[in-house]
Amino acid sequence: MSETGRHADVPEETLPSERHDAHGDAVAKGENPFADPGLPAHEHRVQDIDEKAARRSERVVAYLFLLSMLATVAFIASYVIFPIDKIVFIWPIGHISALNFSLGLTLGVALFCIGAGAVHWARTLMSDEEIADDRHPIEAEPEVKAKVLADFAQGAKESGFGRRKLIRNTMFGALALVPLSGVVLLRDLGPLPEKKLRTTGWKKGIRLVNQSTNLPLRPEDIAVGSLTFAKPEGLEEDSEDFNENIAKDALMLVRIQPQNIKDKQELAWSHEGIVAYSKICTHVGCPISLYEQQTHHVLCPCHQSTFDLSDGGRVIFGPAGHALPQLHITVKDGFLEAARDFAEPVGPSFWERG
Repeated sequence: MSETGRHADVPEETLPSERHDAHGDAVAKGENPFADPGLPAHEHRVQDIDEKAARRSERVVAYLFLLSMLATVAFIASYVIFPIDKIVFIWPIGHISALNFSLGLTLGVALFCIGAGAVHWARTLMSDEEIADDRHPIEAEPEVKAKVLADFAQGAKESGFGRRKLIRNTMFGALALVPLSGVVLLRDLGPLPEKKLRTTGWKKGIRLVNQSTNLPLRPEDIAVGSLTFAKPEGLEEDSEDFNENIAKDALMLVRIQPQNIKDKQELAWSHEGIVAYSKICTHVGCPISLYEQQTHHVLCPCHQSTFDLSDGGRVIFGPAGHALPQLHITVKDGFLEAARDFAEPVGPSFWERG
């Protein structure tokens, strides 16, 4: 006979009156084995019964908020103090930007301290007593609204927000200062109104150096019909700011027969037919590198803007908006040198140019 058959033949009155749950505890017949066990007895924390402990926790929270404020101030100070190109060695990270490290560290500390202070406040000072609440319809009835407001008022009272002024004031201070970090970062949306785009590295008395040989240029080094690229003396390719400076200082030199120079100012700023013009295209800043010696035209390879170097560098074709700036050059001790900086900003137009 099968096991099922044997159980089916046993009369119900002979079955045991109790059964056992998964833990072996007896469950009376007719009782619900999944009944709500209820909430455990509430255990008071040290801060609930000892005001000194509560004040210690209050000071800890206040110190965390205060540290957040100091970290935010340090964030702003780091942004001002450290130059963008300063590199420091931090073990075990290695070589890293001092600005990036200081900004990340101070902002991280500021945000962490606000979070840690809020968590410590909630775990040690706010009420942790669990309250059972029956489910209710989704719609908000007047009674529900009144209850929500009452619960909010009770929560505010239990949090001690109104009574513990030290925590409240330091928290307000931390939350008020942290957004300043984002405000400071708005500076990187664009350069501050300065004159960086209006001036270059060319000044009176600075020699013209051949960019290929790195040697000072003499007038006899510039042949008729040739195109020579130059840079200011002292600007080295291994310097950290070379790319930033050469983007404004790059120069091209051509030698034209003086009688073929049409513009009077161009002739006055030249030396024996040697004229110096900015190499940076006035359209979008591409380097000009193509020269046609018969027409004295230079061509930008990016968008085919064409300039006439025999007529003041004016635009004769393409999207460039204005002529190439000319550098006034002279000769001293047999070497070519600048007589002054460019008379106008080099490269593309910008909104501050005016």
